[in-house]
Amino acid sequence: MTAAARRVRTRARVTGTVQGVGFRPFVYRLAHEQGLAGWVLNDEHGVLLEVEGLAPELSHFFDRLSAEAPPLARVESVSPSATPVTGEPGFRIVTSVRVGDPDALIAADAATCEDCLAELRDPDDRRYRYPFTNCTNCGPRFTIVNGVPYDRPLTTMAAFTMCSECAREYEDPGDRRFHAQPNACPACGPAVRLRDAAGRGLAFFTDPSGEKRQASGGDPISALAARLSEGAIAAVKGLGGYHLVCDAANERAVAALRARKHREDKPFALMVADVASARRLVELDVSAETSLTGVSRPIVLAPRLPDAVIAPSVAPGAPELGVMLPYTPLHHLLLADFADFAGDALVMTSGNVSDEPIAYRDEDALERLSTIADLFLVHDRQIETRTDDSVVRSVTVGGRRRPLMLRRSRGYVPESLTLPIEAPRPLLACGAEQKATFCVARGERAWVGHHIGDLEHLATLTAYREGIGHFQRMFAVAPELVAHDLHPDYLSTQYALELDEVALVGVQHHHAHLAACLAEHGVTTPAVGAIFDGTGLGADGTVWGGELLVGDLRGYERAGWLWPLRMPGGAAAVRQPWRMAAAWLSEALGAEPPLPAALRATVSASDWNAVGRIARAPELSPVTSSIGRLFDAVGALCGAPARVSYEGQAAVELEALAWTAGDRASGGGYPFERAAGCVLDPRPAVRELVSELDRGVAAAVVSARFHAGVAAASVEAVTAIASARGLETAVLSGGVFQNRLLLERVAAGLDAAGLRVLVPQRLPPNDGGISFGQAAVAAAQ
Repeated sequence: MTAAARRVRTRARVTGTVQGVGFRPFVYRLAHEQGLAGWVLNDEHGVLLEVEGLAPELSHFFDRLSAEAPPLARVESVSPSATPVTGEPGFRIVTSVRVGDPDALIAADAATCEDCLAELRDPDDRRYRYPFTNCTNCGPRFTIVNGVPYDRPLTTMAAFTMCSECAREYEDPGDRRFHAQPNACPACGPAVRLRDAAGRGLAFFTDPSGEKRQASGGDPISALAARLSEGAIAAVKGLGGYHLVCDAANERAVAALRARKHREDKPFALMVADVASARRLVELDVSAETSLTGVSRPIVLAPRLPDAVIAPSVAPGAPELGVMLPYTPLHHLLLADFADFAGDALVMTSGNVSDEPIAYRDEDALERLSTIADLFLVHDRQIETRTDDSVVRSVTVGGRRRPLMLRRSRGYVPESLTLPIEAPRPLLACGAEQKATFCVARGERAWVGHHIGDLEHLATLTAYREGIGHFQRMFAVAPELVAHDLHPDYLSTQYALELDEVALVGVQHHHAHLAACLAEHGVTTPAVGAIFDGTGLGADGTVWGGELLVGDLRGYERAGWLWPLRMPGGAAAVRQPWRMAAAWLSEALGAEPPLPAALRATVSASDWNAVGRIARAPELSPVTSSIGRLFDAVGALCGAPARVSYEGQAAVELEALAWTAGDRASGGGYPFERAAGCVLDPRPAVRELVSELDRGVAAAVVSARFHAGVAAASVEAVTAIASARGLETAVLSGGVFQNRLLLERVAAGLDAAGLRVLVPQRLPPNDGGISFGQAAVAAAQ
């Protein structure tokens, strides 16, 4: 017998996202096709397998293992080693084992696949209109998992015993539901109910007898669609929590939802049935459409069409709409039924009162949302982890369109990231105060938690603590090292300081932004970073936010910053941008500048003069170098609300104005000076833009010229620092770079100057990425 034809046996460890994605059934089928014997199992590290057969067949098997993996699988490594031949016949899937700390990756929740949708719509299929149809290629994952390895007993589906038909599918290697852990049908799985705001049942959908539809009580999804078409507001239980839902074309319903939810201005997200429906509302480029239709199904921000049939209160004054496609069978059914009664777009916003965490427990939802929703569509599959919808927008960086993550949650979490410098000890990074996330890490592996929200609310802080505990248990991270922001009043910092028997690492806020982007791209060498955001405590005790940093994962130097000035009233200026307008006009024009025309209807002259005096009094207000607050000031001068309902609203509306300027902004950017090296001085820009507003120049033109001025000054400063320090890499991060116009202009300018430009990709540029940066710094230091 030749060496090539000799029988051999190989054991292999497969790591990556290989649990809960049909990987073991795939291995089973592949082994049978190749005529190989052996076994495969899940354990705490991923997938372990042994295959035995002729050497050429084993070689072909391993070639195919990564190349042909299931759609949701992400194979990171295959580590084979020779093991003695046993001569055993056949190939089998064996019982999962766990003998140590888990580090197997858990898949994110995935949108319903085409095969399951076909069954959902087929009147002859036993899962016709069943709202919980799924298979190994789609369905819930992270939101139902409470432990590793990913098997049904460690999910919230453990409460449901599979019927004989589902069990047959689950055990059949030739079925696409082979070892699909959430497998269920109307006879044995979760059920959906329609209730009123008092919790009384209105309709019921289940079928213990095996019939396709419940005869009495009607179909609650169809009944809800009818009520939505009549103007009702509903709370609908989804994958990671409740949504508040109404007809997106019904102004009365949308305005009522906005009033009841106490969400004055921030746009609502929309759900539409398909891409064709989305194209009737927004402009979709290839990048946006790819994000919209991908398995993660985020909300995609895209330019709204002028003839979009949407109620004015959906997104007042916004040039973009946030749209998403259905990602569960329940959503598909609801959109299809709603189309039969009314239109093709539903408001689909987080089930909460503004600034609270999304409701995900049924009792909590009924209590918190009963004053908002007229109806509740509930089901009895428990949600283990609440997750908001993720949000992306399409930007051009490096000459190509790509998604920019704005909120990372459902569909992306808990995918891991790699630390370029391994953590020497298990660590926890506690993140920031707003748009809070956390990060746990062991070795080179880091898991950034889902979007939590702003920690100033008790319910959000509770969700934050619960989330940290869940991740620590799920990934067996008992932190010995804890990283936190320098701000002592952040509740995330206080959480860190309360922990016992851990080593603490304080990480400056903007260094964490820089480090997060560097680490995400695997860069450990120094770079120059333009880190622009709203607020973050600086190393000198002032409020930073317009920072030009030179550094790497271990440390940084502040090479430049925005011209500092007083922030009158401190935190009050965040919600009242007119205060920053008063501060910047006092700084640029001198004492007691006149009240601008755009503010006269909402700000009294006495208040304006009083705040101006506060801005000039060194002992009354903190010093800030925040570019975010400069954008707020210019936004207020250009007509954005003097008092905003969410942080950054004035800046968002200022960007929206700039997009409408078109070719009218032909005068170029307003001038910035560079004082004392790389201190960006916007006072000349402020003086010129105020003069133009006084002369009646359109606010849209002023906004466009302001954006151009900030971009040009940023490019000039970054390239000067890079040249002086011999650096080739530039980082753009911080919440201000959510502004697409600014990001694209600065990135293009730096690219033209020959610099390698890094922008966050898998994490947001805002504070949602801070925790990963803290982890990278703590690991490197």
